[in-house]
Amino acid sequence: MTLKLDILAFAAHPDDVELSCSGTLLHHISLGKKVGIVDLTRGELGTRGSAGLRDVEAQNSSKILGITVRENLGMDDGFFENNKENQLKIIEIIRKYQPELVLANTINDRHIDHGRAAELVHKGCFLSGLSKIKTGDLMAWRPKRVLHYIQDYFMQPDLVVDITPWFEKKKECIMAFESQFYNENSTEPNTPLSGKEFFSFLESRSREMGRLIGVEFGEGFVTKIPLQAFDLTNL
Repeated sequence: MTLKLDILAFAAHPDDVELSCSGTLLHHISLGKKVGIVDLTRGELGTRGSAGLRDVEAQNSSKILGITVRENLGMDDGFFENNKENQLKIIEIIRKYQPELVLANTINDRHIDHGRAAELVHKGCFLSGLSKIKTGDLMAWRPKRVLHYIQDYFMQPDLVVDITPWFEKKKECIMAFESQFYNENSTEPNTPLSGKEFFSFLESRSREMGRLIGVEFGEGFVTKIPLQAFDLTNL
């Protein structure tokens, strides 16, 4: 039995979605859309915290977001491959939830897992539509579109979503992963995320994206396939 979702967001690591597109998810949840998240790994190679702690943080963030479902596929952090075994895992998830829209990691980024996850999910979405690939009683399903959210490296967006009403709640979702961010009492090593200035970067990026469409805060996405329009006067 499938649980039909409108939007399914994939992430190489727990917190990728929160950092990059949680405002977009919050917006669509407010519109009554059913939204889910699938994390490929538990983030077990992360410098700060642990896989167990990240599991708890992901649960806490999910409650703030109000998503319908969250799963973790248990792939190897840092070492998962874009191979048949993992593509079948993506196919099964797509067919299980039948999302209309898939959000995936950025195509190219500082962290090597992000681009690899983007390609894995992109291929999995295509292959999921091929009926000759069998996954038990799950029927073939191909999402209408795959959008890649923008992460550390700047990319010129093909699409920007206004998240101004949701920016403060987005920060709450991110801070659910508190082990990753600045804490003056922490004795763990510093990372690109743990400095005082990191949230200033996040706010600046959101303002930069928002400025492109004339709003205060935005989240940008890129697509490998051109966006379709029926009425250019309604863009």
